[in-house]
Amino acid sequence: MLRVAAIAVVTLALVAAGCGGGSSSSTSAATETAETVSGCESVEAPAPRDAGGATAPKERLDPERTWTLTFDTSCGTFVVTLDLDSAPATAASLVSLARSGFYDDTVFHRIVPGFVIQGGDPTQTGTGGPGYSTVDAPASGATYTKGVVAMAKTEDEPAGTAGSQFFVVTGDDVGLPPDYAVAGTVTDGLDVVERIGALGDPATEQPLQPVVVRSVTAASSP
Repeated sequence: MLRVAAIAVVTLALVAAGCGGGSSSSTSAATETAETVSGCESVEAPAPRDAGGATAPKERLDPERTWTLTFDTSCGTFVVTLDLDSAPATAASLVSLARSGFYDDTVFHRIVPGFVIQGGDPTQTGTGGPGYSTVDAPASGATYTKGVVAMAKTEDEPAGTAGSQFFVVTGDDVGLPPDYAVAGTVTDGLDVVERIGALGDPATEQPLQPVVVRSVTAASSP
């Protein structure tokens, strides 16, 4: 499964256990959170799709232009400005996948409050991808702070390996090691990302209600 090592979340879970918080109370609190989050539509999850079927782009993006991805979700819209300096191969892949409709009608399959929201898997299982991978090794000093968008990978893959699964950091600084390709930053709609981030059960890391990515639109400007 493509995952981000939940260092901060594990610590929080241990603290909660030490205070006597059981799974039933955690689930109850999470459900209450879902009921109080406004701005998210109540929608059905789209049918899962098969993984693979995509082709890796052969060309990189024009570095003289600013490239963005606009995510239209059932909780609102947010915009990611891609980092071509840090992850040129990843950026080209994300734009290619967006333009092919790969991300349309997918979900955020993993939501960990105060940590990350993760999507980009058409199978909705956390194991799917486009059928290829890229590698953009992050800088040794890479940090993963609120609004940073990076790529999920398996533990045994080299640092900076990326398929289609991405995560957006919702914690101030989640203390991750520099293992994940840094694709870009949320430059508009961070409130939407935080809204989505509130819709997860900390105990299961599962969404409390479906959050659908209706479409991802790639664009560039001088």
